[in-house]
Amino acid sequence: MNEVVNGLMRRERRPDLAIIPLGTGMDFVRTYGIPNDFDAAVRIAATGTPRTIDVGRVEFREWGGGQAVRHVGNVGSVGMSAAVAQRANGMSKALGGRATFFYALVRVFFEWQNTPVTVELDDGTRREARMHDVVVANGQWHGGAMWLAPEAKPDDGLFDVILVGDINKRDFATTAPKIYRGTYLAHPKVELLRSRSVTVDAPEHLPIELDGEQVGTTPARFEVVPGALRIRVPA
Repeated sequence: MNEVVNGLMRRERRPDLAIIPLGTGMDFVRTYGIPNDFDAAVRIAATGTPRTIDVGRVEFREWGGGQAVRHVGNVGSVGMSAAVAQRANGMSKALGGRATFFYALVRVFFEWQNTPVTVELDDGTRREARMHDVVVANGQWHGGAMWLAPEAKPDDGLFDVILVGDINKRDFATTAPKIYRGTYLAHPKVELLRSRSVTVDAPEHLPIELDGEQVGTTPARFEVVPGALRIRVPA
């Protein structure tokens, strides 16, 4: 899906994007009510209602050190979530997307070290602290049915920016189940912000992922491209 979004964004005139969910997490479609059933998804692809959505443009550091630009349709993240995506993509999917991502989440959590991170928003808001994760969301779901951004609207011209602070093992044990219900945002070490652009940097190069693809590291800058695509959704 991310590759198709990037291909469409290279064109001035873009056809509608239709999704038949066949991936590991199948999270992009959840925000729009597109079913996982193959035949039902095909019907929506053929006859669904077009909906205009935003896309994120992301500048980042490639693994080799050069600068690159890609687009993100659903969710991007900096920090542990990117490492989780990398672990999940290298695993067997025999147990399904949700179990795969949760297993990867647990394994990576106990290896991950929270690090100092600086986040800047378009209105001048700035956060400097030890953080676990920075999630930049256009859609609501990510990581195999984790409801990371339950209030995100993919057509409001804003990212939902979720800062997960210096959480520990106790925080993880008590909060991890709430990620799937979208209620983890009430945790005192989690902050929800909104912005048209987000810059993330750190003293060390932290991994970033875009729609589950591991593309490079910080420093990274996310910017909303309003109304960039039309997708086919249920009527």
